[in-house]
Amino acid sequence: MAFLDNSGDIILDVVLTDHGRKILAKGDGSFQITKFALADEEIDYSLYNKNHPSGSSYYDLEILQTPILEAFTNNASSVKTRLLTYDNLELLFLPVCILNERNNNTKRHATKNAFLVAVNAETEDNDGSTSTTTGVAVDSSGAIIQGFLRGETLASENYIQVDQGLNTTEISPKRKLDDELKETSYIVQMDNRLGKLADREGNEATPDYIDDDNIAYYTVDLGDTFVTEILEDGNVTTEAIAGPRGTRVSFKIKSSMDTNTSSFLFTELGGTDTLPKRDPGGGNSNVLFIDTNVRITGVKTGSILDVPVRYIRLA
Repeated sequence: MAFLDNSGDIILDVVLTDHGRKILAKGDGSFQITKFALADEEIDYSLYNKNHPSGSSYYDLEILQTPILEAFTNNASSVKTRLLTYDNLELLFLPVCILNERNNNTKRHATKNAFLVAVNAETEDNDGSTSTTTGVAVDSSGAIIQGFLRGETLASENYIQVDQGLNTTEISPKRKLDDELKETSYIVQMDNRLGKLADREGNEATPDYIDDDNIAYYTVDLGDTFVTEILEDGNVTTEAIAGPRGTRVSFKIKSSMDTNTSSFLFTELGGTDTLPKRDPGGGNSNVLFIDTNVRITGVKTGSILDVPVRYIRLA
């Protein structure tokens, strides 16, 4: 939905998302709008000018005249900055979701600035072979390299961790986060052609649905194997959130059948690179890669974090 013109009478341009259109197309009467969200993607609030020479009626003139995008149906691209309503009107800080890379097992790759998913056992470590050493996910001693996730076997200690809370030093981290600011559910979005969501034990999750862009939507909740409450009260060496802490999401990524068994998507969507192989004598292996993001969205607060992920396959 969008406002097309705000120079005179307000005109609303309303369209259904792709998912909504799919339900409507069933024609069985099941379509019903039960929820909606508001966003302010295009608005720059710094344009508010309380020193405008023409007086207070003009303070927000530039904001009101900001051009607004025409409504479009791609639900993955719209409503990234949601408007929220809180009961507490004295909030000074709002919760955020940030990557926790304080643990060696939760850090991104040192040089690629992303989490690297080795899509098959050959890319991981040549399926454990001692004679072939072109694999790139482990070092010469067999230890998993920082930032690598085993996409086929899911056997490594590495995983992705996202923490939620008030990231400020002005409030003690020992203070309890208000319930209306604490996330209890998250939506995880990822390209279903490339990978699947799995918990730290390697159990694959079932998506709520997959849209027409092949984006899979998963809902994970507090108390399941993905979401836990942050109980630490002040250990800055392991915590990413500086102030009161809420919950955290931890997960791995399982490679899809297409990326695991074929290089087709890599040649269509990705590129080529080199990475150090596990040969004790050194050297590099040629690899194919696809760059993408996994999006984490807090259901209650609307906080969004895009996690950079690179799928890797031996060329």
